[in-house]
Amino acid sequence: MDPRAQDVLLCDLCNTNPLQSYCEHCHINMCTNCVSKHVSGPSKKHNIVPYHLHSKFTQTHSKCSNHAEKDCKLYCEKCEIPVCPTCLSSGKHDGHTLFDVMKKLDSKNRCLRDDLEELETKIYPRYEETASDVRSEKAELEKNYGKLAIAAEQQGEVWHRQITAIVNQLKSDIAETKIKDMAVLEKHISEIMHRIVEIKQVILEIKNILDTNDISLTSTYKSRNNEFNQLSPKIKVTLPSLSTPTINTEKLTEMFGSLSSLSITKIRPLLDEPRLDATIDTDYTELYSVCCLGEQIWTCGRDKIMKLFNLGGKLLTSIKTRSGDIPWGITVTRDGYLVYTDPDKRTVNLVKNKKIQNVITLHGWKPRYVCSTSDDDLLLTMFSDSRKQSKVVRYSDFTETQTIQFDDQGRLLYSSGFLPKYISENRNLDICVADYEAEAVVVVNRSGNLRFRYTGHPSYTKKSFHPYGITTDSQSHILTADCYSHRIHILDQDGQFLRYIQNCNLRRPWGLCVDIRDNLLVAEWDTAKVKKIQYL
Repeated sequence: MDPRAQDVLLCDLCNTNPLQSYCEHCHINMCTNCVSKHVSGPSKKHNIVPYHLHSKFTQTHSKCSNHAEKDCKLYCEKCEIPVCPTCLSSGKHDGHTLFDVMKKLDSKNRCLRDDLEELETKIYPRYEETASDVRSEKAELEKNYGKLAIAAEQQGEVWHRQITAIVNQLKSDIAETKIKDMAVLEKHISEIMHRIVEIKQVILEIKNILDTNDISLTSTYKSRNNEFNQLSPKIKVTLPSLSTPTINTEKLTEMFGSLSSLSITKIRPLLDEPRLDATIDTDYTELYSVCCLGEQIWTCGRDKIMKLFNLGGKLLTSIKTRSGDIPWGITVTRDGYLVYTDPDKRTVNLVKNKKIQNVITLHGWKPRYVCSTSDDDLLLTMFSDSRKQSKVVRYSDFTETQTIQFDDQGRLLYSSGFLPKYISENRNLDICVADYEAEAVVVVNRSGNLRFRYTGHPSYTKKSFHPYGITTDSQSHILTADCYSHRIHILDQDGQFLRYIQNCNLRRPWGLCVDIRDNLLVAEWDTAKVKKIQYL
């Protein structure tokens, strides 16, 4: 064997002592000292044999592809090929690391076994599970499309019944109108026929007088011609018409109902271990809120200045509040304008082209936190001057359109104090409030009806749950900052706990938001840093 090769085969476990034994069940080479440790480990079947007797050892060496008569007893690590003594003498492998080919074979076999185990126990089952989920989704889709077709047919039947009822009512109205019109005409013709009879009688009477030439009859005759000349007025009957407006197909389709556009959402699983990708130092003494504007973030803290950074941590611009007071809540509108609350002045303000405009002024209430919705409305949490009431108010074009304060039993939805109540709208239009004082995340639907309260993971009972910041992502997850436990709770849209984010060196997480790629941005209260975390 070439002196440059590692002739002494070492134990796989300690990598120090020469190997002497082999476990045929676990496929591990061992020295005498490590055998006892191996067999006393986790309960497994072991079959320890002398290394030179196990089946792998007795394998024959492969012949060299370049020198057919030579055995390849060494393995070149750099060239990744078995080599024979003639190959070595050629100088092509000078300076290369060489191993005993059988030891390398064992190492490769271990890698193969590891790959096989991972494929069989982890990777393959995940693919099978995913395929099963897709098949289930496909079957469910097939069933639901059938339901849609039935719903369309049922809607058509409803319309047919309505149209039939309308047609029958019109026919009834036509018959009733006809009867009334015919009665009028019948009465009129009856009056005319009566006059005709009278006229015939007068004609006969006149003819009789003329024929008899009776002076007494002639002298008593009184003419009725003036009376008969007063003909009854003619009646002109105008047939009622049936209005048949042109059918507006587009409007008719809108009234009947239409199929919404197809929506396919890619489900992005949560990472087993969230990653800290970046840290931005904001230079506040205390940091309260963060919100995203594309690849940039707005921040506010214990200062009258609001700061805009890029994700590389560079300060891009600063805006001073109009009043010089500390802002509490910030958000960004769909058009990219900053909105901030000024509780001391009871105002909500819009920053447009670095100019500040007061857009909402409250009376008897102070605004606290704010979020912009998918409809470009504003949702505000606020508390009364007496600090005995709290509520959520929706503003459309800066006009109040909805108030959310009580449940369907008339009970207050939110705690009465002025402590933090961050707010966010989920993709399903639920309104999510992190109520610090109530130690709960309170979620209502768009109409303001209570859906659920989340009061922390049931198994976590050592400390109280103190939710501060809250945000939602493209998967409809709800993320809330548990400040004093230095962690983030991740919930599904129905309030079921999914996971913590707690291994990214978080210190007093306060405000939260997600960027356009669903990276989580955490405003840390006491360090005044914004941490960017990948968790999907």
